[in-house]
Amino acid sequence: MSITEVRTHRVSAPLHTPFVTALRRATAVETLLVEIVDADGRSGFGEAPQVWAVTGASIAGSQACVAEMMAPLLIGRDPDDLAARCREVARAVVGNEAAKMAVDVALHDLAARRLGIPLARLLGGTSLTVPTDVTLSAGEAGALAVTAKQRIAGGFTVLKLKVGTDAAGDLNRIRAVCEALDPGVTLRLDANQGWTPRDAVRILDRIAALELPVELVEQPVARHDLDGLAWVSARSALPIMADESVFGLRDLVEVIRRRAADLVNVKLAKCGGLSTARTLLELAAAHGLGTCVGSMMEGPVGIGAAASLVAAHPTTIVSDLDAAWWLAEPPVSGGCRYEGATVVLPDAPGLGVSIPQRSAAD
Repeated sequence: MSITEVRTHRVSAPLHTPFVTALRRATAVETLLVEIVDADGRSGFGEAPQVWAVTGASIAGSQACVAEMMAPLLIGRDPDDLAARCREVARAVVGNEAAKMAVDVALHDLAARRLGIPLARLLGGTSLTVPTDVTLSAGEAGALAVTAKQRIAGGFTVLKLKVGTDAAGDLNRIRAVCEALDPGVTLRLDANQGWTPRDAVRILDRIAALELPVELVEQPVARHDLDGLAWVSARSALPIMADESVFGLRDLVEVIRRRAADLVNVKLAKCGGLSTARTLLELAAAHGLGTCVGSMMEGPVGIGAAASLVAAHPTTIVSDLDAAWWLAEPPVSGGCRYEGATVVLPDAPGLGVSIPQRSAAD
């Protein structure tokens, strides 16, 4: 039995609400679906999200990488030798983490389908439900308070507030959202590299003095400023989580060495797929760092893979898997769905997704 074909599908799916951070404003999911087909006609799917401002990945670049560099390595090879195929993909090119993610996940999805089990079970999990937070896009204080109440009414108990677009006004935004919280609702902050180290410490000191109910602060400073990140962490009463500062294993080793953060947000599109993501989670745990699995602006394929990972490797805090919740309509059939603040994985082989007939391979 061998892999017979590697197909790609360009996808653009609108969001029901704009997604705004300190780095970008998105109104649609722009992504590439990768489909790996075996000799029996089974297909495994993966996703390579286009996120110019974070990973630098583009649909065109990922598509070229898959077609020119990865597909030739896979066609004619045994899909059941999963570890070997994933190693070959990881070594095929430098960078191109989104393309690697898509192929790595598609290989895992195909392997699970060939065994007739959900991807979460292939990874070692038993649960098919995973809790998630929900993001409050960057905005003005009054509108954010209203949105927070709406998300709480929708069943979410962990909110992630995007800050960092305007350090001078961020404290007012944080206070407004805190005042809108119900008992038992958790608020975390994500500056997306938008603060200077001094801005971060000033704001964190005010949060502590006002005793605002904030769980943690994610990526307060620029990605490569590990000295700044460590400086903030050493002066913060709140836990600091590294996100953009950690793409792969070398990054995490350096964060650990410098004691630059208390937690790490592992994302498939940053590290290149499930294979590396599992190692990152294990390394963080071994060194006492808290863990979270997050996502870029992805659809049900990417989120289904990330949620399957969490189902098998539970994180220390509620993970950040709301990206597909923002879609006005999913671009695939089947796959994961949301019930309030819970990602529900299908009790079906692999990720349980298929591409509608109207979608053609590019």
